[in-house]
Amino acid sequence: MACIFYGTGYGNGFPDVSRAYARLLKDGKVEISVGATEVGQGAKTVMVQIAAETLGLLDKDIVLINEDTSKTPDAGTAAASRQTYNTGNAVKIACENLKEKILDEAAKILGVNTKVGLCIKDGLIYVKSYPSKKVSFMEIGELNKDLQAEGVFTAHTTQMDENGQGAPYWPYTFASCAVEVEVDTETGEVSILRAKHVLDVGRAVNPSLVEGQIDGGFAMGVGYALMEDIGLKDGKMTNGSFEKYIIPTSLDIPEIEKVLIEYPEDTAPYGAKGIGEPVMIPVAPAILNAIYDAIGVRFYEIPVTPERVLLALQSKG
Repeated sequence: MACIFYGTGYGNGFPDVSRAYARLLKDGKVEISVGATEVGQGAKTVMVQIAAETLGLLDKDIVLINEDTSKTPDAGTAAASRQTYNTGNAVKIACENLKEKILDEAAKILGVNTKVGLCIKDGLIYVKSYPSKKVSFMEIGELNKDLQAEGVFTAHTTQMDENGQGAPYWPYTFASCAVEVEVDTETGEVSILRAKHVLDVGRAVNPSLVEGQIDGGFAMGVGYALMEDIGLKDGKMTNGSFEKYIIPTSLDIPEIEKVLIEYPEDTAPYGAKGIGEPVMIPVAPAILNAIYDAIGVRFYEIPVTPERVLLALQSKG
C-alpha cells in the first residue's frame, strides 16, 4: 500500500485566483459565467450543482457559460486539482452575492421591511411566517433585467522561506491505495488482482464523479507503474506511437473497492476538496511495494516491465 497527501492549487505564493459571474435571467433561471475548462473531470456538473445549492434552485435552472473567453472571467487553469475548490468557491460567492440582490428585490415587491424573514425554495421567495406571500425568480427577472453579481476567490498560499518552511498550500487532500499483485516469474508479467482506494474528499459534491475519477486515476497509475515508457534516447522518443507506447486497457484493471472519507473542509465550497491528481499518485508506489512483497526485489525505476522483472530476478540469483 501507499499513502499520500497533496496540496490543492498552484501553491508556494503563486497567485491563485478564480472569478465567476452570476446573472438572473428573465425566465427565472440563473446564468453562471466562469472560465473553468471541462477536461473530463466533471467541472460543468459540479459548478452547476454548487450554484443550484446556493440559490435554492434545481440543476435545470442553472445555465452554465464556460470555455468562452469573450464571455467568461478568468478562473485559472484546469490543473493542480483546483477547479472544484477554487472556482467552486468563486461560483458560490457569486451566487451568494446575487442571492442578496434577489432578496432585496423580493422584499420590495412583497412589501416587507426586511429580507431577514424571506426564504428561497425551488425558484420562489416567500415570507417565512406567511408562506402564501411569495414572488418567483421569473417575476423578479422580468422586472429587473440587470440583476447580476461577481464572485472572486483567492486561495491561501505563502512562499516557503530559504529553509523550505512555510504554508505553500491549503487545503491538502489525502489518499491511500492498496493492491494485491501476482508476478509471473517465468514471463515477468505483473497482474493486479485486487485494489482498494481510500480518498479524503472533504465532501463529495457528486459521488459518482469522484468514483469515476478514482477509476481513471487508478488506470493512469497502472500505466505509469507497469507499461508507459516513451523511451528517451539522445533526446528522442523511441516509442512515439501507440504501437509501442503501451497503455492499460480495461482488462488490466481489477474491480476497485472505493472508500470516500467525508470530513468537510471549512474553506471549501460545501466542504469539497480537489481530487483530480490525488487519486492517481499513490497507485504506482503501492504497486511497487506489492511487487517487492511478492518477489523481494525493490524497483527504483518505472515502468516495471516484464523484461526488467526478469533481469532483476536473474540478478537476484
